Amino acid sequence: MNQAIEVRGLSKAFGKKRVVDDLEFTVSRGEVFALLGPNGAGKTTTINILTTLTTADAGRALVAGFDTRTEAREVQRRISLTGQSAAVDDGLTAIDNVVMFARLAGMTRIESARRAAELISRFDLTDAATRSVRTFSGGMRRRLDLALSFVVTPEVLFLDEPTTGLDTRSRRDLWELIRTVAAAGTTVLLTTQYLEEADQLADRIAVLHEGRIAALGTADELKARIGGDTVELHDAQGDLVREIATDGTVADLRRALDRLDEEGLDGVVSLRRPTLDDVFLAVTTTEPVAELTKEHS
Repeated sequence: MNQAIEVRGLSKAFGKKRVVDDLEFTVSRGEVFALLGPNGAGKTTTINILTTLTTADAGRALVAGFDTRTEAREVQRRISLTGQSAAVDDGLTAIDNVVMFARLAGMTRIESARRAAELISRFDLTDAATRSVRTFSGGMRRRLDLALSFVVTPEVLFLDEPTTGLDTRSRRDLWELIRTVAAAGTTVLLTTQYLEEADQLADRIAVLHEGRIAALGTADELKARIGGDTVELHDAQGDLVREIATDGTVADLRRALDRLDEEGLDGVVSLRRPTLDDVFLAVTTTEPVAELTKEHS
């Protein structure tokens, strides 16, 4: 079986508010898949269903080949979840946190110590191994949280907004760790509000809007569907004076330049390619657009 996650018709409501509305997507084994959307889009609720923390009202989800509703225990044995807040014990050292998790996972003392040493090194915490976690920065706590997720190597790793609250350097350090994890074969599903994060990390991106998938594909596919390049004219102060959308062809680029000439405008011309910001704005300011959604087989 090539799919690590299969979601079919998933829905969930809290009271009269439907927060997940007929979701459908698949995630291949070894893929990094991002759920991108603003607060309230349904990202965390989707992860909670997939990790068996809550049940869906309708639909079906398979994780690592097991049904999240009827085979929850089997799902739990094959996944790890890193939530929005680091699940570490502030009163313990970094290495003691990992040893404790390893012991809870059924390892012997010797196995736990060996595994803790491996993970502390892998997640670049060696210099802080014997320090109390309460002295850690946000980025260090996140790295330790990820290390705990790998006490037993999961088939699927769920990351719920893993870099929220981190500074730029810590965020980029964590991205590198996530890439390393994925390169080793673990399937990663992450949620994020950060467009750059999805662009940098994900093999494919699903843009959530009001609990539904508004667009799905690779970053390049999503950008291409928004349209071609935009010709921009800036004045001497760098302010945008005029922009003309094109279909990306040479002929249309010439047409845009001719129009600027006809309008008698002067300044510096540049070409702007579509970004995930453009995708996000296009699909979240209107109803979800079916033709933007492309299932991955």
